[in-house]
Amino acid sequence: MVTNVIVAGLGGQGVLKVTDILSEALFRCGYDIKKSEVHGMSQRGGSVSSEVRFGDNVASPMVPAGECDFLVVLDITQVEVVKNKLRPNGILITPDDVPKEKLTNPKALNTMLLGALSAKLPVEEKVWVEVLTDIFPEKIRALNLEMFNLGRAAAK
Repeated sequence: MVTNVIVAGLGGQGVLKVTDILSEALFRCGYDIKKSEVHGMSQRGGSVSSEVRFGDNVASPMVPAGECDFLVVLDITQVEVVKNKLRPNGILITPDDVPKEKLTNPKALNTMLLGALSAKLPVEEKVWVEVLTDIFPEKIRALNLEMFNLGRAAAK
């Protein structure tokens, strides 16, 4: 069984950071992982997406159309761009699904949405915390852990 996750947004929103953290957490849990990225015009605020597939044995990094289990969209304008990838009973997570009023730094929206996704994946919370602690520098670590936890709590 393979689980498919797509994260989409605009350049500069942290799409690739989300899938880096996701991939590391899944790797630490022993999953086979494949990841692919589409940068597009990311440096000019254009569309960016990254796909992560995980399971016992994953052959390809690309998520086939209609096979995405979890679609995380950092900018609502990107829903139309990638919604054809979402399976009929797939889960769409957007900024409307997290408590944006508690977002103390707009640059941490990606971490808040990752928190929402994390509540739906087979990874223990302590693994997420370890990965976030390892990846984020000390000066922004506490902020990102807080936003992650707010997103996670909103999704439960």
